[in-house]
Amino acid sequence: MPNISENNTEKFIIKHFNELSAKEIYAMLQLREAVFQIEQNCLYIDIDDKDQHCYHLMYFQEDILLGYARIVPKGISYKNAVSFGRLCTANQFRNKGLGYVLMNEIMQQIQALYPNETITISAQTYLVPFYSQYGFKTVGQAYLEDQLPHIKMEKE
Repeated sequence: MPNISENNTEKFIIKHFNELSAKEIYAMLQLREAVFQIEQNCLYIDIDDKDQHCYHLMYFQEDILLGYARIVPKGISYKNAVSFGRLCTANQFRNKGLGYVLMNEIMQQIQALYPNETITISAQTYLVPFYSQYGFKTVGQAYLEDQLPHIKMEKE
């Protein structure tokens, strides 16, 4: 799949796992490790046999991966819903609106890839207000996932 947005040295790339280069896989795993395992001090198995079924959305500035998310087809994380996860931004680029840019792109790509499907996510509880801005609603009670408080959220 081609680049979907490009502006000078900044660009979004979305690819199915089978299309990723070794350099792209290395960059995504490196960013995920830095954010979820090092910064959040959370030990869990990141390589969870889902990546190879997913689309991977990457936001590069030149050759540096600044933001990432994986889009998960229905039947992988949730039986009856598409999902996304591992949404993260590089530490030095936080609080500059990149999370909103990524979310807008995630929502556009899910609509293009899986039109009119329910989207279900497992959100860290502190991010409920962020995801609510995109029409997600909480379902049930908070729970611990990978030692952090999460809550199920859905968007019809």
